[in-house]
Amino acid sequence: MMLSRLKSDLTMAEAARAPGGTRVDLLLVADMVTRGAKVLDVGCGDGELLRLLGERRDVDGRGIELSREGVNECVAKGLAVIQGDADTDLADYPNDAFDYVILSQTLQATRHPRVVLEHMLRIGRHGVVSFPNFGHWKIRLQVGLGGRMPTTDNLPYAWWDTPNIHFCTIKDFRALCLVSGAKIERAVALNAYGAPLRLNVPWWFWNLFGEQAVFLLSRSA
Repeated sequence: MMLSRLKSDLTMAEAARAPGGTRVDLLLVADMVTRGAKVLDVGCGDGELLRLLGERRDVDGRGIELSREGVNECVAKGLAVIQGDADTDLADYPNDAFDYVILSQTLQATRHPRVVLEHMLRIGRHGVVSFPNFGHWKIRLQVGLGGRMPTTDNLPYAWWDTPNIHFCTIKDFRALCLVSGAKIERAVALNAYGAPLRLNVPWWFWNLFGEQAVFLLSRSA
């Protein structure tokens, strides 16, 4: 399955959007990137995030996308995007090649999430990762009471036709950061309406009520 399918289906599923029509999680990602930074967007889909970063943060943005359709759409928009696979092609990038490496709604569709995250923090001084939270209460309810693999707006696929091969919760991702040597600089969890959950609550609250999360990471000292 192509990694870009997740992003297109998020749009089809009417993911939370700001008044201007931009997905709220993309606005959060853009807010975590400093102005004028050199950025690599891994699994950039149709280039919506790269376009947003260029307009709002004046970044030097590059992208890598698995699907030929996504690459063609990005190139048609004037974006610097090449075709590639996050699981194999990040190894070819040199250390510290970018200020930020972004993986937006794609981590769970990679074959080797830990390897991908470690490469992100090797080739970028910071990493930004967003993902749907498989620990959300609605998902738990569907599994516990319905006895079937869940489907939600953020996870719209049937189990037999999904690009998501490594579901994770917010708690799982924090554990991955620990074993990967990633330092959490900032984290935001969003509810079903795209509103950030309160900061002064325990992690289990985010894990239960956050539909998706965005993390800003750096290398541990």
